[in-house]
Amino acid sequence: MTYLDLVNNVLKRLRERPVGTINESRYSTLIGVIINDAKEVVENAWGWSALRTTLSATTESGVFNYVLTGSQNKITILDVLNDTDDVFLRYLPAHEMTQYYLIGTPQTGSPIHYSFNGVDVNGDTQVDIYPKPDGAYNLRFNCILRNDDLVADADTLVIPARPVELLAYAIAVEERGEDGGINPASAYARAKNSLDDAIALDATKHPEETLFYEV
Repeated sequence: MTYLDLVNNVLKRLRERPVGTINESRYSTLIGVIINDAKEVVENAWGWSALRTTLSATTESGVFNYVLTGSQNKITILDVLNDTDDVFLRYLPAHEMTQYYLIGTPQTGSPIHYSFNGVDVNGDTQVDIYPKPDGAYNLRFNCILRNDDLVADADTLVIPARPVELLAYAIAVEERGEDGGINPASAYARAKNSLDDAIALDATKHPEETLFYEV
């Protein structure tokens, strides 16, 4: 569903006239902002299958810090694979990574550990790896990558649209104080039910992530 479709669906629920472009009026522009607010909430609520992707980095000898280009600090890492040596990297807390590099002489070789280390000037997530690479290794970061805000009329929402639409409607009803037919609490309840249903459907693609094990 496009950004314009979402805006017009919310406007219709509010008994407002649909628009030909999102910024056609001040109110349609406001609804566009609210759509993005709702999108962020829904994206953060679950590891949607539609947001799952792989970011890659190829190491250089002696370089241990890498940027996950395009991540924009909006990722959740699922696993990290050293595809060259077919080894999954294990996460290390930052203080352990610091210990390896600053206390004693760091080892060199094929990477087996990773840790996060802030963001670069473009806002992309940075990772440190250990041991310090002694050559080129292809690293694959399987992750959930949340999208940037919708901007253009034709921008497409990839996560389920109905929870975003209903949550945006609830926010809009609350913002203007009344809707002549539904109160904000009821609107939020409908949005929550829609989100719960969408998560339940998407979770069938990754049932292992809804199970908990004793350790």
